[in-house]
Amino acid sequence: MTENTQQTPASNPELPTQYAPAEVEGKLYERWVERGYFEADATSDKPPFTVVIPPPNVTGSLHLGHAFEHTLIDALTRRKRMQGFETLWQPGMDHAGIATQNVVERELAKEGKSRHDLGREAFIDRVWQWKGESGGQISGQMRRLGDGVAWTRERFTMDEGLSQAVQTIFKKLYDDELIYRAERIINWCPRCLTAISDIEVEYQDDDGELVSIRYGEGEDSIVVATTRAETMLGDTAVAVHPEDDRYKHLVGKEIELPLTGRRIPVVADEHVDPEFGTGAVKVTPAHDPNDFEIGQRHGLPSLAVMDEHAIITTHGPFQGLDRLEARSAIVGALRAEGRIVAEKRPYVHSVGHCSRCKTTIEPRLSMQWWVKVGPLAKAAGDAVRDGRVKIHPQEMEKRYFDWVDNLHDWCISRQLWWGHRIPVWYGPDGEIVCVGPDEQPPSGEGWTQETDVLDTWFSSGLWPFSTLGWPEQTESLAKFYPNSVLVTGYDILFFWVARMMMFGLYAMDGTPPFHTIALHGMVRDQFGKKMSKSFGNAVNPLDWMDKYGSDALRFTLARGANPGVDVPIGEDWVQGSRNFANKIWNATRFALMNGATIEGELPDPSQMSATDRWILSKLNKTVAEVDAFYDDFQFSKLSEALFHFAWDEVFDWYVELSKTTFFAGGEQAKVSGRVLGEVLDVMLRLLHPVVPFVTETLWTSLTGRESVVIADWPKDSGFRDEAAEQEIELVQQVVTEVRRFRSDQGLQPGQKVPAEFTLTGTALAPHEAAIRQLLRLQPAGDGFHATASLPVAGATVALDLSGTIDVEAERKRLTKDLGAAEKEKAQANAKLGNEAFLAKAPDNVVDKIRTRLTKADADIARITAQLANLPQS
Repeated sequence: MTENTQQTPASNPELPTQYAPAEVEGKLYERWVERGYFEADATSDKPPFTVVIPPPNVTGSLHLGHAFEHTLIDALTRRKRMQGFETLWQPGMDHAGIATQNVVERELAKEGKSRHDLGREAFIDRVWQWKGESGGQISGQMRRLGDGVAWTRERFTMDEGLSQAVQTIFKKLYDDELIYRAERIINWCPRCLTAISDIEVEYQDDDGELVSIRYGEGEDSIVVATTRAETMLGDTAVAVHPEDDRYKHLVGKEIELPLTGRRIPVVADEHVDPEFGTGAVKVTPAHDPNDFEIGQRHGLPSLAVMDEHAIITTHGPFQGLDRLEARSAIVGALRAEGRIVAEKRPYVHSVGHCSRCKTTIEPRLSMQWWVKVGPLAKAAGDAVRDGRVKIHPQEMEKRYFDWVDNLHDWCISRQLWWGHRIPVWYGPDGEIVCVGPDEQPPSGEGWTQETDVLDTWFSSGLWPFSTLGWPEQTESLAKFYPNSVLVTGYDILFFWVARMMMFGLYAMDGTPPFHTIALHGMVRDQFGKKMSKSFGNAVNPLDWMDKYGSDALRFTLARGANPGVDVPIGEDWVQGSRNFANKIWNATRFALMNGATIEGELPDPSQMSATDRWILSKLNKTVAEVDAFYDDFQFSKLSEALFHFAWDEVFDWYVELSKTTFFAGGEQAKVSGRVLGEVLDVMLRLLHPVVPFVTETLWTSLTGRESVVIADWPKDSGFRDEAAEQEIELVQQVVTEVRRFRSDQGLQPGQKVPAEFTLTGTALAPHEAAIRQLLRLQPAGDGFHATASLPVAGATVALDLSGTIDVEAERKRLTKDLGAAEKEKAQANAKLGNEAFLAKAPDNVVDKIRTRLTKADADIARITAQLANLPQS
């Protein structure tokens, strides 16, 4: 179980009386980095274990979601490092095209300038300058948290190597006809002035208006409904369903489009739902994706009526108006002409917003660059279906397949300056040339490079292999690709995970980028509500780390991490984890002061007490349990297992039961001191991946060795002693039952009571001294009068409560409690005996009533026994 006993024995330096995280965490982390513990050697013959950091935006800072995710990854990698793997946790940051450009443009606006005042090259220089000054903030915060990343390998999605990777894969996709240029409807942000992909659009219910407008006159009129009246200026048809008898006489005819002086055709298209609204829809091919498809099928022209700022560009009186101003003006003009048939406001409907700036998205016909995702998405789906990649938890597979099986072609061009500029040149005679990283771009008069840059997710989709040196065939690529596991939130399953799957399989000859995708949920407040500055419940994790220590935050986050499930967190829970760290500190300090040691081999079990054998048996079971939970990404369960083993089994029972042995001294105290040292050694190593700072301090004090970071991960030795476990369970039963009785009688925890034990012939006899100490029970002296007798675990404990309680008052209280328990039982039995109730009530309600009945029965038995044990007056 312990692989390090041959090293230098512990010096056991005295620990300070209190643990002060702020005084040790920063120093410990810098020492770990200086000694290179987190670096990865591509030439090592150790088996690899690779995880990439989901690259945080260079504009950002460490929020609670980062702290949560980093805690889980750090726990995994610290354990694997201790298990002997060549472990690489790859750090880096994303250039975050739109977000970063927005930040720098806001800075320029304070100077009264725009990016156009600087020009493209000077603006990009300004962004790099900002990145150098502000972009490293998150790195310092990662150090505060204890992230064991390989800092010498830190990458940035705009650095030279990654830029080469981007250009290489763009060229390869282009040559394979998987990248193309086409005019289509895209999501346009009038604030960011760029296209954004479908997954960067956030939908929310907004209050709008639904107006019904009559097009045409008399029998040749038709009514359409819209929430975007301003787009009618670009209508080029009205569409109806081919089988809709109401409009068959109009199909093929032209009707007047109000306010414009134009006549537009009525077309029949199966896309129209005849049951929805009037069964007729206006067709605006330049401003709606569905209308664009109808227009393509019917050869309709596409009329753009708004510019990039969503300002109306046509039709006299409305020209120059913002889209929302135009909407109101157009409805007013239609109303004046008697064209408004109905109006509904407010009309709540789903509206797309830019995920970056929250501006309402404007569908817009635009010439853009696209990835043909069909074959790439199929490969990404097949890799999960055939088992090459596992998604954990498995129920998340459906969400993954729903996405990759229904992907539309991906718009990858962005109308920005900050980002990877698309490596395409246009010639004077319409030529288009895509240039690879080792090729010279065409030169001469009339040749210009594409001004657009690539979507940020294009470069971050290459992250698992571009960070390892691809397209060069490096030692790191050979050693650490594919990644062992990807730990990330289910919220970016589509944004990032699917992109990495598509590009990894494509670029790496069918080898997926990782073996396992471990998805976690989102951090929420203690009431389960999403954290947001606007809600007033957002938390800066640095505040909690300053107040309670990084270990406390980490343990709280890990303890709430069930796979794929959101994680509630409150400050009082972090405070509770701080208390746990203090408990580990104080108990280890006590142990070191009372003979705990790792020196020498473990004594033979025949030399150990039942208490010693019990804790070693429990220890090995915990090692096996924690290993199984780690392998299943059950961070919450492994944290709970460690918490209860450390606090309940080691500190509250083993240490307390062993105090009489330690205080007595002698050979048995030495044996127990060695056992306690073994338990602490293994326990601290098990805890280290989740709470690295306090365990490093305590483990090095206990062992005198260099660092727990590079210690061996504990192994289950196979030692089990069920007899010892059963024996100590009897001791626990006695202590627990007598403590409950004392509490029920109103005795203070430290109040001493005379007691007489009948332990002859039971396994409890060797533990009488420890039981007396734990229960504050004095020997039965002269004048002992047993006023209460407790039969428990095959033994009898007689107590003399004379003068310690008011018997009549206690009998009155217990009688009242008994009546309440009997009433609760009667009510539960009545409901469970009612067939009509059972037939209608949900299962969870019935289960609750059964639980109430079980509790009532237990309360009745307990109170009846307490009444019987009261002294007779």
